[in-house]
Amino acid sequence: MQCALYGLLIFAVSHSAHAEWELNLTEGVTEISRDVYDMHMFVLWICVWIGVVVFGAMIYSMIKHRKSKGVKPATFSHSTMAEIVWTVIPFAILVTMAVPAAKTLIEMEDTSDSDITVKITGHQWKWEYEYLDSGVKFISSLHPDSREAAVLDSGIDPNSVDNYLLEVDNPLVLPVGKKIRFVLTASDVIHAWWVPEFAIKKDAIPGFINEMWTKIDEEGVYRGQCAELCGRDHGFMPIVVHATSESEYNDWISAQMAAAEAEAQSADREWAMDELMTRGEKVYGTYCVACHQPNGQGLQGVFPSLVGTEMSLNDLDGHIDVVLNGKAGTAMQAFSAQLNDADLAAVITYERNAWGNDTGDVIQPSTIKAVRVQ
Repeated sequence: MQCALYGLLIFAVSHSAHAEWELNLTEGVTEISRDVYDMHMFVLWICVWIGVVVFGAMIYSMIKHRKSKGVKPATFSHSTMAEIVWTVIPFAILVTMAVPAAKTLIEMEDTSDSDITVKITGHQWKWEYEYLDSGVKFISSLHPDSREAAVLDSGIDPNSVDNYLLEVDNPLVLPVGKKIRFVLTASDVIHAWWVPEFAIKKDAIPGFINEMWTKIDEEGVYRGQCAELCGRDHGFMPIVVHATSESEYNDWISAQMAAAEAEAQSADREWAMDELMTRGEKVYGTYCVACHQPNGQGLQGVFPSLVGTEMSLNDLDGHIDVVLNGKAGTAMQAFSAQLNDADLAAVITYERNAWGNDTGDVIQPSTIKAVRVQ
């Protein structure tokens, strides 16, 4: 009875694991992805055919001409005809594969006649998207639920988090049926933007601009990841694309532009401490917590603590400078281009008043704006 139960358990586990395996390429939702898939299957079947012929000949020869049957080995040293055959046939196979492969590669690199251009900038460890046609710009980071579950001793089971490490706070929204050109770069190290269903992947390199494009055929949510080993927390840099109808996309763009306008106007007013602390906690949780940890203590020998330090308690100018401009030779990024004045003021206010720092300092967006123009 125990053996039977054990056998059923093994079957259930193996069946469940098998159901999650993906042994082949994803066919995808773009014309290019289907071309790549078809090319892959074409080459795969050629390889299968070659394997069947080669191993079939080997097995036949070993059985038919084995020594136990009294077969005497051939005495010839070479065969001109055999050499011609095994040169011409592989050449023909390579040409047969090269022609459609070259056609697909040329199509993949053709970014002309695009309808929308999106600039993608890789940061450790998040993506910045800027729609060059409309001016909409935002940062996409790992979703807080995944970030909290990833913290050691958090008490949160990662299996309970939907799309663990594959969900973001701000997804990239794109319309279906439109040719979308991407221009890619990075601010720190080499990243790579990759969405399997689109069959596109390109490196984002500091100081360089790379290009690629896609045209999505089906609405839906498509997920990817940074495909370059970009440092600690490399696995916390997912990509999420929401493909919508053109009308939904236009409504979303309009809403984003209106929100940006409202944000710009709100930055000119005086903010209360509680407003800055609430917003600052959210900004910290998105941009700073990976290095400095939820308690502000950082990681000894790797990322400095923000609790009770000279900078956090007394050096306000230095605090503002390091958040805006980063610190050379360290992992501390410059956030002046990533965050607006209100976000920067809020996170600095939060860091100077959280975890028992209690300086009472209230940094206004106008202060950040004045520092920018110096």
